[in-house]
Amino acid sequence: MKAPFHLPEVKQPVAPTLVTERLVLRHVRPSDIHYFAETHADPEVMRFVGGPVSREDAWRRAMTGAGFWNGLRAVEQQSDGETVGHVGFFDFQRDMQPSIAGEPEMGWIFSPKAQGRGYASEAGSAALEWFDTAVGPLSVPAIIDLENAPSMRLAERLGFERKADAIYRDNSIGFFRRPAKG
Repeated sequence: MKAPFHLPEVKQPVAPTLVTERLVLRHVRPSDIHYFAETHADPEVMRFVGGPVSREDAWRRAMTGAGFWNGLRAVEQQSDGETVGHVGFFDFQRDMQPSIAGEPEMGWIFSPKAQGRGYASEAGSAALEWFDTAVGPLSVPAIIDLENAPSMRLAERLGFERKADAIYRDNSIGFFRRPAKG
């Protein structure tokens, strides 16, 4: 059996707000419930991540993600403060092969109004830059539904490399890994 991976302590115990040219990446707050509920109820947005969920389950997912390494951030537009996505790092102890349990898996979801505007790439790049500084030079896995071509292209733009498909919940899933930087 593979020895468990142990993530080092985050050098910055409170995740700072990140500001990009057009976006603000910040800790999730109660007013984000509307974004999470709306986005997680959208069948088109959620078709690759298990399907739509209730308002309660959307918020539970947000709070679970926010607890990991201070890594999940709501993404808001600077222009109007509207939350349009979320991006971050987490460890859901997925029962998959190869195992990524204990590793800082990266994920992202954006509302339909934010898609096709380069926001995911901008936010993902900022989140990875923060991660490399705050956590250290570690490789980062990501899993993506095999039919989610836009997300796969984003992963590659962010420096992830496609690996052999993984098995998750008895199905093949795209497996990507970003090599450690530094």
